[in-house]
Amino acid sequence: MTGKWGIVRLRIRGLVLFAALLCVGCPALAAAHQRWLDGDFCHAVSTISAEVPPDSAFQCHGKPTGYQHGSLWLRVDPQRLGLNLRDLTLVVGNSRFDRLAVRFSYADGQVRQEQVRGGDFGSYWRPGGQIAFQVPKRDVPLTAITLRFDRLASADLLRIRLADNGTSDVQFAALATAVGAALMLLLIGAIYNASLAIAIRAPFSAWQSAWAACLFIWGAVWAQLHLFLFPSLAGSFSAQLCTGLSCLAITLATMSAVTALKRDHVPALLRRTTLLMGIAIGILGIPLSFMRTGPIMLMDTFLSLLILADLIAVAVCLTLAWRAGSSEARSFAGAWALPMIVLASTTFISTDHLFWGGGSQLLVLFAAAWQTIWLSIAVSFTYGRLRIERDHALRAEAQAHELARRDPLTGLRNRRGFMEAVTPMLEQSAANGTAVALILLDVDRFKRVNDQYGHDAGDQVLTTIALRLKQWEGELCTVARLGGEEFAVMLPDLEPIALAHFAENVRREIAACDHSATLGADVIITVSIGIARMNGAADFRTLYQQADEALYAAKHQGRNQVAATTMIQADSPGFVESPLVASR
Repeated sequence: MTGKWGIVRLRIRGLVLFAALLCVGCPALAAAHQRWLDGDFCHAVSTISAEVPPDSAFQCHGKPTGYQHGSLWLRVDPQRLGLNLRDLTLVVGNSRFDRLAVRFSYADGQVRQEQVRGGDFGSYWRPGGQIAFQVPKRDVPLTAITLRFDRLASADLLRIRLADNGTSDVQFAALATAVGAALMLLLIGAIYNASLAIAIRAPFSAWQSAWAACLFIWGAVWAQLHLFLFPSLAGSFSAQLCTGLSCLAITLATMSAVTALKRDHVPALLRRTTLLMGIAIGILGIPLSFMRTGPIMLMDTFLSLLILADLIAVAVCLTLAWRAGSSEARSFAGAWALPMIVLASTTFISTDHLFWGGGSQLLVLFAAAWQTIWLSIAVSFTYGRLRIERDHALRAEAQAHELARRDPLTGLRNRRGFMEAVTPMLEQSAANGTAVALILLDVDRFKRVNDQYGHDAGDQVLTTIALRLKQWEGELCTVARLGGEEFAVMLPDLEPIALAHFAENVRREIAACDHSATLGADVIITVSIGIARMNGAADFRTLYQQADEALYAAKHQGRNQVAATTMIQADSPGFVESPLVASR
């Protein structure tokens, strides 16, 4: 066992090491082929109608201000970046603007310009909310790259880098693959949880499905995959929609976690406070998603702190519920651990340069996929366990129901079970106008067996007879022990002659039973049989009364015989009694 767990731990460490290499090694590997331009720009601000500002207007220190209603100009000298200037791609990671124009200036005075507008990114958009411009290839040295943003929401949200074409192509392909995998997991989780919510009517699964669906839409819009179908949504609208969806997703996640916990496991005040914070985040996301100007970063900071407080409150709820013995809390703790760490870390640690420009958004996508899959598996196990318990309970109930209708000594139906079994047969006979027959059997001189050999021997005799009668039990023949030494057989639609031969065969088979182990070799146990057959709307009471009278006749005529009473119609005023077979 120790060796097995050692292998498991080794594999887990290997996965962690692989993830660490992926997070740290990939950026390091690409470092020689790309350059983030965070502090390399000089900036200038102008009105929308202004042309390119003069060189003296550009400042290379401080932060730009006053650009939200005008144009922000950013300029960088590519000669000092240490990159191959003949094979470059400029990647911009923000789309909340009206227009972005990029000017590539060359030593011979030539300028090449490319641009995108809100609602029209053309072929420039890339996965992960990025826009890519390939630097035109010329034999003349590139001297400057100038970017113009019209009505940019926030310069602090810009992520701009230069990379050689080969590196950028690989990065975009890897990012698209990662985003596609995360979105597929979220979509599967959303559909699966929705089906669970419908199947088991669990509010938790409904909230979880809504959370996964919301994050799926958010991820698709952030990655700009929706532009395949709706290219006119490119730009500010998509960025604003992402803001609203991300806040809504946190609201849904909070509702999912808190409502899944039992009320007596979490203090009422803490429960209400956590839910209110989750709702407040969703409400706050509405005005923030529409903001194009004003203190966007201040609002973003406040929202981040509120999200952090919400995460802490959810963690406290889960901890208290776990300590109270909640299985749901244990499932949520494992599911929420990674998203909590990711959201909390992105509040204090910049991840913009990770994952080929995907940054914190890609981390959130995979954390959400982790949570959705974890909870889906946990709910499936819980539902499966409950279903097994339910099946066991139903099986036990069915067994108890069956035992209540079975004779414990012989295993045949008792009177109650016999009545339930023959009622449909009588109803069908009445509906079709067909005949039905009841055969009553009574063990001859059974009291003498009990008195002479004991009740245990008598029970063994009854068991042997019941075992012989079971060979005729089936869909068309119902056998029962009505009580004491009396047995019954119900048959549908047999002609009188065939019925008489059947009853005589039963009598002979029972007389041939071997009781030597219990009573000795010389003792033969016989039965007397009475038959009643009725056509049409037969009722059991009348049928039983006629069969019992026939049985009495068989006993009166010397036992070990078959006697029959035939009633042609159920409403006939009388019956005819005639012994069909008599043998000793």
